[in-house]
Amino acid sequence: MFKLGHFSGGVHPKSNKNTHFYPTRRLDDFPVVRIPMSMHIGPPCTCIVKPGDHVLVGQVIGEADTPMAVPIHSSVSGTVKSTQREVASNGRSMTVVTIESDGQHTMHPDIRPPVVENRDDFIRALRESGLVGLGGAGFPTHMKMKPPPGKEPDVLVINAAECEPYITADFRQCAEHPDEIIDGIMKVMHYMDIPLAQVGIEKNKPLAADVLEYELVKLNLSSNLQPNIKIQRLPTRYPQGAEKMLIYALTGRKVPTGGLPHDAHVLVLNVSTVRFISKYLKTGIPLIRKRVTLDGSAIQVPCNVNVPIGAPIPDVVEAAGGLHPGTKDGKVKVIMGGSMMGVALDRLEATIIKHNNAILVFGEKEADIPDETQCIRCSRCVTSCPMHLMPTMLDNMARNKDIDGLNHYHVMDCIECGSCTYVCPAKRFLVQSIRNGKSYVRQAMAKEGTKK
Repeated sequence: MFKLGHFSGGVHPKSNKNTHFYPTRRLDDFPVVRIPMSMHIGPPCTCIVKPGDHVLVGQVIGEADTPMAVPIHSSVSGTVKSTQREVASNGRSMTVVTIESDGQHTMHPDIRPPVVENRDDFIRALRESGLVGLGGAGFPTHMKMKPPPGKEPDVLVINAAECEPYITADFRQCAEHPDEIIDGIMKVMHYMDIPLAQVGIEKNKPLAADVLEYELVKLNLSSNLQPNIKIQRLPTRYPQGAEKMLIYALTGRKVPTGGLPHDAHVLVLNVSTVRFISKYLKTGIPLIRKRVTLDGSAIQVPCNVNVPIGAPIPDVVEAAGGLHPGTKDGKVKVIMGGSMMGVALDRLEATIIKHNNAILVFGEKEADIPDETQCIRCSRCVTSCPMHLMPTMLDNMARNKDIDGLNHYHVMDCIECGSCTYVCPAKRFLVQSIRNGKSYVRQAMAKEGTKK
């Protein structure tokens, strides 16, 4: 029987929400920004600027040539210094545009609110804004608004769970901009013709739920509007904010194997995404800035910051207060994203990208990686898996490159939440192994497709 907020599996890592109640700090005046031409799932953009060009804030510098791509805009005004091919931290080769800021922050004269009268206008505007899912996945938002025939959403799910340890960027979004969040939800409901919205917030963030509920009351008193928006307080359990978990927790619907939310007639958007939609429809300013949590044992002043996209991570950390003196010359571990699902960076020179919601910097103690030992068959990974998989079997199949075994144990259903690795007493690198297994399956599928 469905019970609101409950799903099987999951874990309870320490929340470490150290920046919960500190207002977001806006940081500007970065001398240089480095903007990659790939900040979304799908093909990269085509760079349309060259060294020596003068660009303005909001100007398109990366053109979207395919339906899955979204344009990329300059986050500062200044001069293009270079357009070079680089290998990103995820291993992909892409063009990176380096812009030297003039410090003027001059907005492009064509920036104006889009004209939106119907769903097609709405979807077109979202694409032109450069919007991708701001919760971390980076899926182009306009593509979510195009469900296949017969799979139109009847529920809009807003992800404000923020179950990852350390990250509080979405919480601060709720605390600081509840009016724009509610407005964004209403805009999506209107243009997508969705009758109900449910906002999922974990119970350890009562202020976020309180301010959104208060905003709905204010809306009713001031405008006599009563939108069908439900603020749902969910049990605190990781990975409550994972898309499939949240859909089940709020609606009782299950996304089928290999399926997407529209297969359950649900549209899922992050709370920061809907806030951006509201702001963009009012101002026309594209996605050029990002709210990011800075935390970790090496960070001297944990905080949330609002920075231009493309700002170099070392410059952001330094502008926010820098590292603890004892760690500046020592070994540190830098994670883009949360401590459970984030990606460890192989270099500090990386920059803030669109779907980056946290930078965690840990000192030498946390940077040490424990050695793997043999699996003891305790089944903790199986018990904690929210997708009802067998991580230990997937681990074995991946290490042996057993494609049939990986498919048999449904490797592609893994959401890579890290719960299995978190509970493993043998310190097995389960998630990394499963990611490799997915790669082997994709390679096999591509090879089979080529033969046909």
